[in-house]
Amino acid sequence: MTDLDQLTQSLARNLKRRRQERGYTLDALAARAGVSRGMLIQIEQGRTNPSVGTVVKVGDALGVSITTLLDFDQEPQVRLVPEEQTVRLWSTEAGSHSTLLAGTEAPGPLELWAWRLMPGDGSRSDPHPTGTTELVHVRGGLLTLSVDGKEYEVPAGTSASFEANVEHGYRNEGTEPVEMTMAVSVPAPR
Repeated sequence: MTDLDQLTQSLARNLKRRRQERGYTLDALAARAGVSRGMLIQIEQGRTNPSVGTVVKVGDALGVSITTLLDFDQEPQVRLVPEEQTVRLWSTEAGSHSTLLAGTEAPGPLELWAWRLMPGDGSRSDPHPTGTTELVHVRGGLLTLSVDGKEYEVPAGTSASFEANVEHGYRNEGTEPVEMTMAVSVPAPR
């Protein structure tokens, strides 16, 4: 079984379990997530490899992190994630990518990401649930951060934090790669 097959099966198993634990029908989760019922069926049956955006929407609607949806069911008190177990969820032909390094559920989903944006590349995100916060630390290059239609230049060595319940995105308009670390904190479901 390939790594992609294992991720697809973990996502199928964990999505169905979390949906049922919350008492959501497929229709109810589809409405909450803004994803079609058919897509949820395909994911739960392990018949598709959905986009990162779709997995984020479903995770947000369930109040769980991407890590929870892609990971095995039991977490030890201390969980080490070796490099070979990190998950690259987004990439471009130019060499840009984002890698989910680790995540946890207490008190709400918390994810740690490593990003690389090549010159001219960018990534946009739909609004997350109210109360979601993103922290970004730029290790190299010059990041153009867009939050709710406003742009901010974030140079190497600088960190930024913002409420992520609005449209936001990351771009590299410079000439060297942008290397950044990001943490995303989603509030616990009510």
